[in-house]
Amino acid sequence: MQFPDDTLIRIIIFVLGLCGFWVARRIHKHKKANKILVCPVGFDCHAVIHSNYSEFMHVPLEIFGMIYYAFLSIFYLFSIFISDIIPVVFSSFLVLITFGAFLFSIYLLGVQIFILKKGCSWCIVSAVICLCIFLFSIFGV
Repeated sequence: MQFPDDTLIRIIIFVLGLCGFWVARRIHKHKKANKILVCPVGFDCHAVIHSNYSEFMHVPLEIFGMIYYAFLSIFYLFSIFISDIIPVVFSSFLVLITFGAFLFSIYLLGVQIFILKKGCSWCIVSAVICLCIFLFSIFGV
């Protein structure tokens, strides 16, 4: 099956969005149940996701992540099938949103490294997903 380049990019972003949603949901489930979030590479994920920096306006950051990734996945799923009717302005706005999410994930990585001096591999995976989504969204516009 041969896809046009932009359709393939949309499929990739859709899949990345699902992966990001899964990571954010995993963090949320462990945090809500107060279970230890095991880090596959030996970081202290539990300390990071329960730090003072894990909320914004008293809302856990993983909730924002799930909303972002769900919105992105739904948009790109629909755009795979109905790309002709999506205004260019909306697609450009989505690139700005992905750029903002990428910058925010860089900020959070900085908090882990320089303030908490602890790391969370799940958070790093989410940041890499944000980077990939941003880069693919630039090429898909």
